[in-house]
Amino acid sequence: MSRVPSAKHHVASARQQERVAYRRRQAIRSVLLAALSTAVVGTLLTVAITGAPGWERVKTSFFDPDVARKYLPDILDGLWLNVRLLVVCASLALALGLLVAVLRTLRGPVFFPVRAIATGYTYSFRGLPLIIVIYLFAFGIPGLRLQGTPDVLVLGAAAIIITYGAYLAEVFRAGIESVHPSQIAAARSLGLSYRQAMRHVVLPQAVRRVAPPLLNDTVALQKDVGLISLAGPIDAIRAAQIGVAETGNFTPYVVAGVLFVLLALPLIAVTDWVTLRAARRQNAGS
Repeated sequence: MSRVPSAKHHVASARQQERVAYRRRQAIRSVLLAALSTAVVGTLLTVAITGAPGWERVKTSFFDPDVARKYLPDILDGLWLNVRLLVVCASLALALGLLVAVLRTLRGPVFFPVRAIATGYTYSFRGLPLIIVIYLFAFGIPGLRLQGTPDVLVLGAAAIIITYGAYLAEVFRAGIESVHPSQIAAARSLGLSYRQAMRHVVLPQAVRRVAPPLLNDTVALQKDVGLISLAGPIDAIRAAQIGVAETGNFTPYVVAGVLFVLLALPLIAVTDWVTLRAARRQNAGS
């Protein structure tokens, strides 16, 4: 039997070993410098804030641990409503935005009324402040005294969905129009209809290209679901507002703010990862 010669282990040269050691030292040095500069800046900010003449009053009014412990359970219960609203509103706003974006890209004079309505919708609700839309939906629609009018929670959620649907529609439309027309022409030459070409060729590319801005808008939506408290439902913001009214202390607002930040961190991390991945893919393809 013939013996297969064993592969020789690659031995780095002395010059290469020096480069690796130098890069390792530079990485350690960078980490130490970053930690030191962060510690210095943090110390200076702490001294500047705690040394201010009114710090004790601010500390008592905004960072009272007893008040925080008292109202934390109520605020957490309200936050669960915000989480459910985020899931429902984000899903429906994405679907609405995609539908409107597709309607705006329809070609032919017969579809002009559809394009006009879709364009008017995006222009109007991108210009209206969300707080005004919530007031119009939550208090204006019930004033019509129509049969089967949903409660203010549903109306407030509808205001958020319709407003963010207009923003997301423009994001989707930008992604659709970024796909070269030759993609549709090639799909049509293969026998696909316009609808099939949009579904199987254009939309997958468009969604992949605009994933980072879509996630950024979802992060913004995560914060704005707190505006549902304007309609009356007891979410985290409304629970904090009740705590402030009962105690005259603003600590419940700080608690609610911290919880919203913690809620947003995973989504922000996913957004940063998707953005970095898209940038690397684009650089690799260029």
